[in-house]
Amino acid sequence: MKIEKLGVQLFTVRDFMNTEKDIAETFKKLKALGYDQAQTAGCSVDYETFGKLAEEAGIEIVGTHDDYDMMCNDFDKALANHNALGTKIMGLGGYGDRTVSGYADFIKNANIIGEKLKKTTGGRYSYHNHHWEFIKLENGKTAMEMLMEGLNPDTTSFCLDTHWVQRAGADVREWIEKLSGRIDIIHLKDFKLHSDGTPDYAELGQGNMNWEGILECAAKAGVKYYVVEQDVCPGDPFESLKISSEYMHKNFM
Repeated sequence: MKIEKLGVQLFTVRDFMNTEKDIAETFKKLKALGYDQAQTAGCSVDYETFGKLAEEAGIEIVGTHDDYDMMCNDFDKALANHNALGTKIMGLGGYGDRTVSGYADFIKNANIIGEKLKKTTGGRYSYHNHHWEFIKLENGKTAMEMLMEGLNPDTTSFCLDTHWVQRAGADVREWIEKLSGRIDIIHLKDFKLHSDGTPDYAELGQGNMNWEGILECAAKAGVKYYVVEQDVCPGDPFESLKISSEYMHKNFM
């Protein structure tokens, strides 16, 4: 199984994205490491400048984790921001009200945002999971089950985070199959255990996840973008991203 382009979630290098100069240098470093695409985690400068800096470095912005309140209450501004970045995938990095009523409210809003996005750009609204979406709620369902059942697959999609699915004790490949056709972005993030049993993030190939099987399922499910993310790195995040990129290029590109 081969993929054509590799992306990076910019949250991994968030400490190096504060000024226009920082952002330009970071994009150049990421490009040199073999990353041709990126997903944002907010923008510390105006969106037009951010998008221009990415374009100048040869990096395509393929999606965002952005301001939920703005998407709900000022969609036109959120849309203009995403147009400036050159992406049709508007996304949320996580949702705070982890109750049945909270997720029901989010599903309603997400479908509205997704419908607007589909009409204006042909894009979809994207939801990124953590492990808490797999906790059983008071209605007997998990949030992931509610989201899968309630979100409109024509106008919304999932940014499936492989590490968080694994940390929740769920089956990564099963969930990729369940969400077939509905995953625009997949987060490639390894999972490891320390000697005391503490779970942790890891560079790709340095943990215990079955990447060959995961990527094979992802290809069959029609995943569009493969994005590396490492929330916490043991040292220099660029070194961690180098290890992950080399692993991907050697084995799957």
